[in-house]
Amino acid sequence: QVQLVESGGGLVQAGGSLRLSCAASGRTFSSYSMGWFRQTPGKERVFVAAIYWSSGSTYYADSVKGRFTISRDNAKNTVYLQMNSLEPEDTAVYYCAAKRGVVVVSPSKIYEYWGQGTQVTVSS
Repeated sequence: QVQLVESGGGLVQAGGSLRLSCAASGRTFSSYSMGWFRQTPGKERVFVAAIYWSSGSTYYADSVKGRFTISRDNAKNTVYLQMNSLEPEDTAVYYCAAKRGVVVVSPSKIYEYWGQGTQVTVSS
């Protein structure tokens, strides 16, 4: 049973930083892609960043390029999302997701496994 558990969300002022973690368990993820998505009330879940576990290749939404960094720790089976220079527009529930094979940005429903989400609130 695959489990993804996010942590690290919270309240931060604009310009600040947060690091989200996604602890993955239940199988070997070397052939998986791990993604971060975010969702605001009444809107669809949108792609933020992703990493292909085996190669470490990374992908970012234009809105977060240069500010967010996705990485993974093989020993801990954990994926991170370092978020710097946060803006109020980054306020959302952030979800970790996993799918077999290479990274796909959209649609989000192609990702097979999802965490419970963690709230990120950026105040102005």
